Amino acid sequence: MTPVVLQNGAGAEPGAGGGGAIARFLANNGVPYAESLGSAIAFAVALLAVYLVGRLVVIPLLDRVMDARGLEVHARKPLRKLMLAITVFVGIAVAFGFAGYGDFLQSLATVAAAATLAIGFAMQNVIANFVAGIFIFTDKPFRIGDWIEWDGNSGIVEDISFRVTRVRTFDNELLTVPNSQLTDDVIKNPVAKKQLRLQVPFGIGYDDDIERANEIILEEAHAHPDILEDPAPTVRLTELGDSSVVLKSRVWIDDPSRSDFVKTRGEYVTAVKERFDAEDINIPYPNRTLGGSLDVSGVTAETVVDD
Repeated sequence: MTPVVLQNGAGAEPGAGGGGAIARFLANNGVPYAESLGSAIAFAVALLAVYLVGRLVVIPLLDRVMDARGLEVHARKPLRKLMLAITVFVGIAVAFGFAGYGDFLQSLATVAAAATLAIGFAMQNVIANFVAGIFIFTDKPFRIGDWIEWDGNSGIVEDISFRVTRVRTFDNELLTVPNSQLTDDVIKNPVAKKQLRLQVPFGIGYDDDIERANEIILEEAHAHPDILEDPAPTVRLTELGDSSVVLKSRVWIDDPSRSDFVKTRGEYVTAVKERFDAEDINIPYPNRTLGGSLDVSGVTAETVVDD
């Protein structure tokens, strides 16, 4: 069989890429439309090869990196999806070149660059939230299940994605928070550590025994099963208020959560209040005395005579 040499419109041979080689092979074997079919086969083979390399090499390597970084399970799934998307994008670019679609790829790249610029301006907030989501995954300021507080809000983290974080408040309301708000502002995570200190103020009257009040506060702290002995509870006089002497108790709890915090604080305050009542230690409330006079003019007095 006589070899057939394919030529493009200008009379030159096709490119030396995979598409040209496959096209020549098909043409030499009498396959019709050899050039178009060869380019298509080269495109598919190159795309499949890059995709398999990504799935079999890049993704396992990414898993090992995430294991070394200690990323949570919820953080790994979107990162894998992002890496697969990048792999497919690279595969398409390589496939275009391998198939000999150079001019088309160059035009596509120009259009994509212009579109990317326009989309970038239109989606600045989305991109900012996306980048913030990456920082949340890598820096780990909080995790799913943590109790966080920010900008006057608080709740339990239920889900973290690349764009938003979903937080359920303690009133059972679901807040969808853009990630950029959680990275730009100060976030308080009371459960990030294994122990949490509670500060509980108690006000007593000026005529009451401060030393005895201190003893009662400490005794009830030591008696509560959820308050730690180490670090030990402490009490300090912190304020001489308008109507009370303020004693601030500092106690520690272990493995804190919002429910533990509220439950422990409530039981502790109740126990101290009952002891104060039993030992006649007053918990005063603010008193206000209003003074002054009222002048009324333009009113004529009338005498009412009963029949």
